[in-house]
Amino acid sequence: MRRFAAFAIAPLLILATARPVLGQAAVAPQYPDPQKLLFWSPREKLLGFRNMEKVFPGHTVERGTQVYPLPQDEREVAVLYQYKGEAWDTARYMEANNVAGLLIVHKGKVLLERYRLGFDEKSRWTSFSVAKSYTSTLVGAAVLDGYIKSIDDPVTDYLPTLKGSAYEGVKIRHILNMSSGVKWNEDYVDPKSDVNSFASATDKSRGSTLVTYMSKLKRESKPGTKFVYKTGETNLIGEIVMAATKKPLATYLSEKVWSKFGMEQDAFWMITDGNEMGGCCLSVSLRDYGRFGLFILNGGVAGGQPVVPAGWIRQATTPTKFSINERGRGYGYQWWTGPGGVYYAQGIFGQQIMFYPAEKLIVVSLSAWPEATNRERSAVREAYTQAVRSSVLAKRTVSRLQ
Repeated sequence: MRRFAAFAIAPLLILATARPVLGQAAVAPQYPDPQKLLFWSPREKLLGFRNMEKVFPGHTVERGTQVYPLPQDEREVAVLYQYKGEAWDTARYMEANNVAGLLIVHKGKVLLERYRLGFDEKSRWTSFSVAKSYTSTLVGAAVLDGYIKSIDDPVTDYLPTLKGSAYEGVKIRHILNMSSGVKWNEDYVDPKSDVNSFASATDKSRGSTLVTYMSKLKRESKPGTKFVYKTGETNLIGEIVMAATKKPLATYLSEKVWSKFGMEQDAFWMITDGNEMGGCCLSVSLRDYGRFGLFILNGGVAGGQPVVPAGWIRQATTPTKFSINERGRGYGYQWWTGPGGVYYAQGIFGQQIMFYPAEKLIVVSLSAWPEATNRERSAVREAYTQAVRSSVLAKRTVSRLQ
């Protein structure tokens, strides 16, 4: 996600009781102000990002009874590389980029798993816009299940209150690949931008605050011709899935993936106006992020059954021609793409699931960057993930006892 809105979340602040020191009264942790999510201090990020369910309202994505095995490889990958003329390794990367959790999975086995900054294997960490790729996958599931006839259906078939708006004639496909042609300002630093304004919307005259806000936007280009990143439209995708399935996104994700594939922990999905935000804020354990990566890498099959139509993953991770920039980066169905067939789910403050499909390699980084986006931190992360790929191909490993 390039930038993030201060969503109108109708926050529910829940204080959990800390374990008391002997002889002292119990002290409740002071969780950060939910209204200031984008402006949390470094300390607040570390507490809040791993405790979103104690700060915001949300729905549980329930796991099943079986757990998909995620065994450790006999040896650990040794990631040693040069960046800007200096020697780097995994420890330096994690410290430099405020990484709280790092997971490397190759051919279904864990080559490296690291935790820091108070995060551990029992914790969950928020996804921010990594959730967009989950929501996109639920569109595929709804197509296979027959809830959505085709992604070439008009958006108004599922959200009829958008008739007469700029979304008249826009297809589901267009909002999947961010090419609706509807004008939108995603500028995080502009307090009057759409991404900062729809947070305070209260008008529900068209069914929900989100749909009502989106119905007031203007058209700027022909649908299917221009890529413009719009967080609001991913939330709109979520509304389409919920309208089609008559189920909350958390329930549908549990039914189709979480319980069937074998996630180890329940997940938490933040809600606003009673509904999950399709574009943000799933809280998931590090290993379950890795399992979702394997689910995608293996073609979207859970419990031996396809969850999405044949070829969906390939289509979803293929960029539109008009989204590709000078560096070869592009955008598919809520997935970022790169040269050589790589693709990734990405969120602000340093969240990423990177896929190298040719090598059957997944790298998960969960972070607490001081800022939502930062070019240098992005470059540091890219250098590390490429070094991981090179190290795996070169079979550079060390004993886990070292």
